[in-house]
Amino acid sequence: MKIKEIRQKTKKELRDNLAALREKLREMRFNLASGKVKNIREFHQTKKDIAKILTILKENEPGK
Repeated sequence: MKIKEIRQKTKKELRDNLAALREKLREMRFNLASGKVKNIREFHQTKKDIAKILTILKENEPGK
């Protein structure tokens, strides 16, 4: 997910997307522990996407 795409979304969409990514990351952690995950790159990319969304949400927060 690119920053331009993230900036175009509303706060509600970002929060929903954030929740979905966190759930995906949780499932990937369980699968990683059990040895089912073969693509570690997807794990790292999911963490980066979460960080990008959190950064955009913080930027838009009032009271900076």
